[in-house]
Amino acid sequence: MEHDKQELMSVAPSHFTPPLAPPPPPPAPPPPPPAPPPPPHAPSLQSKKKLYQAIAEGRTAVEGDFEEACLLFTQRESSFRKDLQWVLFNKYVPSLIQDGPKCGLVALWMASHLLNPAMTISIENIMQKAVNKRYTSQGEMFSARDMALLAEEVYGIRVQRLSGGMTGDHAALILKHLTDGQPILIPYDEDFNHEPCLRSGHKAHWAVASGVLLGLAQGSVNSEQLLTDATLPWLHLSGVGAPATWLSNPVEVYILAKQGKSLRYQLWKFETVAKSNAQLREIDPQRASDGSYYVLPPGGVEEGLAGQVLLLHTSQTNTYPEQDAMGRMAVQHDCV
Repeated sequence: MEHDKQELMSVAPSHFTPPLAPPPPPPAPPPPPPAPPPPPHAPSLQSKKKLYQAIAEGRTAVEGDFEEACLLFTQRESSFRKDLQWVLFNKYVPSLIQDGPKCGLVALWMASHLLNPAMTISIENIMQKAVNKRYTSQGEMFSARDMALLAEEVYGIRVQRLSGGMTGDHAALILKHLTDGQPILIPYDEDFNHEPCLRSGHKAHWAVASGVLLGLAQGSVNSEQLLTDATLPWLHLSGVGAPATWLSNPVEVYILAKQGKSLRYQLWKFETVAKSNAQLREIDPQRASDGSYYVLPPGGVEEGLAGQVLLLHTSQTNTYPEQDAMGRMAVQHDCV
């Protein structure tokens, strides 16, 4: 009987329950909703496209020494006195639209194609050189002296800095330089249409002059020795060089120039440019308080730019007297 009990116990089902498997982990929480888009922000002044940049986009400059100038004269033909003999001198410079306040550097780049056409230096390299020399911070050039040094250092040329204005003895030097086919850098106040204006330096800007239009008294020009334009028979086209008599007493004078806010040549009366150049006195108060750093020379805009122009020489053989204490002649910066 005892044996049977043991046997029954041995076959009785066990009451031991094996441990259950751990429960599965809870499902991952749903992903958070996407973050709201960042508020839109206005592009910086440097990245925002200016009106003059939009106008120039997709366009090309008219090339050639006389082609665009003649088109310009045709549009303004009624402005020129027909009792004068008109002679045009010009050496074409390419156009470049500036990005930021680099008008002086762009003017130098354009002029460089007359100085040394084989030397191709980008505007970025010119900018870097100017920054390294501490001539500029944003691309601005408020010192004609620094601009002269920069031109010498970058292109290995000789630069004359005229101070004391563009009239008087300086006018003849400027006209000779242009009729010899050499460029000039001119600071002036720029109006909304790029014309010279009188804003006390608040709109200070740089242009490169590459040509000049002389209005001479009848009998001054031997028409048989000069070409004439087919559509403008009153306009004579000249190569390099002009008789001294043409430069000493012209009746009317226009400057042919380019600047970094247009692809086109500008035609300005000489006296209008001279007046604008002479009255550059101070930086625009709005620019002075815009939070940016600008390099200003001792004496500010007036000492740095007023009454000054730069004659860039393609030849080392040209020599001029140095300026006296009154600033009546040319300051000569020889390249080093």
